[in-house]
Amino acid sequence: MLPKLIITDIDGVWTDGGMYYTREGDVMKRFHVADGWGVIFCRDLGIPVAIMTGENTEIVRKRGEKLHIEHIFLGVKDKLSLARELCQQMGITLQEVAFMGDDINDLPLLLHAGLSASPANAVDYVKDRVQVVTSRCGGNGAFREFIEWILKRERLFDDIMKRYESL
Repeated sequence: MLPKLIITDIDGVWTDGGMYYTREGDVMKRFHVADGWGVIFCRDLGIPVAIMTGENTEIVRKRGEKLHIEHIFLGVKDKLSLARELCQQMGITLQEVAFMGDDINDLPLLLHAGLSASPANAVDYVKDRVQVVTSRCGGNGAFREFIEWILKRERLFDDIMKRYESL
């Protein structure tokens, strides 16, 4: 069954987890374009994506807005409570949610989501407790790989790819 909502962490999932600063002290992050395609594939199927990150940086909001992600939550301390609240608003359960995270602050939601995943470079303690570990590291298309894994499991991958072959 397709998830009715995909929730994703950012640092360590969409980025390599590094902290980069300009001379002026502004935060920079490197995003991989492949993860944007993961969002597009979700949109093609009508599956909303939500960003939940502990960091509170405007660059994450801008990346999410560029990809037309409706649910962007920054500075989140309790992802599980926020996910429960979002599920209630959407009329779904946590069992209908897929979540991708990489570190121990993501564990409560990873352990309650219907489908859980982490990138290859997640901490071992997390990787040992999720259902899917991607071969790609965070910041190198891990989110897209997770979405493609879901599409392949549901036998939708080829149909989605055919849409793009004919563009």
